[in-house]
Amino acid sequence: MTTTTVTKRAATGALTGLALGDALGFPTEFNDVPSILAKCGPWREMDLPRPAIVTDDTQMTLALGRGLRTAMDRGPLTPRRLERPVREEFVEWWRSPENNRAPGNTCLRACHLLAREDRRWQDASQTGSKGCGANMRVAPVGLAPGLTDEQRAGAAQLQSALTHGHPTALAASDLTAHAVRLLAEGAEPTGLIGLLRSYAYDNRTRYHESWLGDLWTRAQDPTPEHFIARGWDECLEVLERLRDAVRTVSPETDPCLATGEGWIAEEALATGLLCFLLFVDEPLTALRRAACTAGDSDSHRLPHGRLRRRAPGRGRLARRVGGPASSTGPTCWRWERSGTLER
Repeated sequence: MTTTTVTKRAATGALTGLALGDALGFPTEFNDVPSILAKCGPWREMDLPRPAIVTDDTQMTLALGRGLRTAMDRGPLTPRRLERPVREEFVEWWRSPENNRAPGNTCLRACHLLAREDRRWQDASQTGSKGCGANMRVAPVGLAPGLTDEQRAGAAQLQSALTHGHPTALAASDLTAHAVRLLAEGAEPTGLIGLLRSYAYDNRTRYHESWLGDLWTRAQDPTPEHFIARGWDECLEVLERLRDAVRTVSPETDPCLATGEGWIAEEALATGLLCFLLFVDEPLTALRRAACTAGDSDSHRLPHGRLRRRAPGRGRLARRVGGPASSTGPTCWRWERSGTLER
């Protein structure tokens, strides 16, 4: 099997898992576990709703993917080459009548500001927000072929900063993209937490100035290194909690009790990873476990969907969770033979 084939299979599995997990978790978002069980029955038997509707997390993932593809079609990926098409895709999403799936306030505020073309993106970025929206959409950056480590990290943080400019949002997006890439390239899940901790330590004081510009000056930090270190430190803290949880948490216990409800970036990453690592060889069980959690349940499942590198074929995966692979209703996505999602 060629490297290209492996990469396409990883991308197909990750993006299919993302959309399925999003649709499975959408009806349970904002509910506590007892309410979910009362509504859906035993969590290990949860099925996709009919119709299965994706949320703003999947919509913005597709927007980022289209913008990234446009940028890479124009030549080697650079900050200037990436910023314009991704900004345009985000604003188009903001204006779309299909943007009606409980979108996050940070994205709405930032995209409203980004719509004015003469405004620098740094002046639109919400530097006080570390909501989970930015790392929920970053999968295409982790899956894009041919990027250097610098390009991948810079792109992951820039796409976050267009809306969520808090240093923890930047670091969590970078970590999520890195995790996606590691697993797509064959890293063993058992070593994933250690690899992510090492990556966080290595990058703790590295501010990607060519990608972020003077974003750091919108905060109260004395230096750019101090600014970005705050984000990596919060991610390192939650990775430590995750390392303990993997060893001690019962699969029958709500993962949010160990790693947080996922409304903020670092907790969404950790809780999604916990669901993934509890059921490495059972992707459907992991999706269901993540959907039956307190807090931002559609976001808990998205990291898991993105991280599956050995997921079943997309049609089979959808049938096994009880519904079609693409959602119906106001937003309907279909898979092309190339393995990309088209609207």
